Amino acid sequence: ANETYPHQQWALGDIPQWSASQPYDLVFSNAAYQWVPDHARIMPHLLRQVASGGVFAFQVPANINAPSHELMRSTASSEKWRSHFPEKIREWHAHDPAFYYDALVDEASHLDLWTTEYQHILAGPEVIIEWYKGTGLRPFLDHLPGESSRKEFLSDYLVEIEKAFPLRKDGRVLFPFQRLFVVAIRK
Repeated sequence: ANETYPHQQWALGDIPQWSASQPYDLVFSNAAYQWVPDHARIMPHLLRQVASGGVFAFQVPANINAPSHELMRSTASSEKWRSHFPEKIREWHAHDPAFYYDALVDEASHLDLWTTEYQHILAGPEVIIEWYKGTGLRPFLDHLPGESSRKEFLSDYLVEIEKAFPLRKDGRVLFPFQRLFVVAIRK
């Protein structure tokens, strides 16, 4: 970012501990807050880092109960894999629109909240696996003891994904993905 936009101010930090040295006009995040716990505390704190009349805007996945996630959990809880997952895997920290409304309404003069479901057209079910290897599957894969068990888990998951997301007549799959958007204007 510094190389591409050298005249902008960039800061690297840990979201739960971050505080602005002075209020910003905009605090924005695209698909990061789902990895951060305690949204009831963090979201109002982040809104307070915005100047009066400024905007706090973010987007998080809103598909924790989608078939792709249900299949992660069912694969992990199958007889073959359950010994590797003795406790519930911590997945994303994301809530419904009402949660964010309640968390932010005291500090906001205006709130917009909406969900959008994108229909991603993917080359095949394997692409869904690749998509999630860097996101939703990470907590599951990190729990497994080695690369061979990770590959085997992904192979078993792929079998289930292929059933849930059939090939269309052109050989592609439709992959619905819901996201929640929140835009809060600070009082």
